[in-house]
Amino acid sequence: MAWLAHTGVIGAVIAPLTLMGGPLLIRAAWYTAGIVAGLSTVALCAPSEKFLNMGGPLAAGLGVVFVSSIGSAFIPPTGALGMGLYSVAVYGGLILFGAFLLYDTQRIIKRAESVPHPAYTTVPYDPVNASMSIYMDTINIFIRIATIMADNKKK
Repeated sequence: MAWLAHTGVIGAVIAPLTLMGGPLLIRAAWYTAGIVAGLSTVALCAPSEKFLNMGGPLAAGLGVVFVSSIGSAFIPPTGALGMGLYSVAVYGGLILFGAFLLYDTQRIIKRAESVPHPAYTTVPYDPVNASMSIYMDTINIFIRIATIMADNKKK
């Protein structure tokens, strides 16, 4: 039931993006695939657990992007303050979720390598639930890329 609810919410969030048009969303999906593949490869091939130390700054950045998203909902992007909040929410969110992708990929790899054999632990490693963070990072990157491309199309 939780999986169905989660899928329904994600579908309800992504469904309004279809108003942007099919070709734009297909291009945004390809760009998202390239970004996710590239950043995941970087996180996989990093020589150390360099990105695992980014948890605190990423949480603070998420707070900034969240507050700017809420602010941009109430302040129209016609003035300098509104446009600044909108830019932080969209462009800052793209950078933030790219960094979250690096962090989450290394966190999943570290957890998979350090979990004991299933015969020695009561809680086995669950790769599907562990990869939900990468899935959500990908969805957020896609939404922001589609928004940026739609804004550029208007100009």
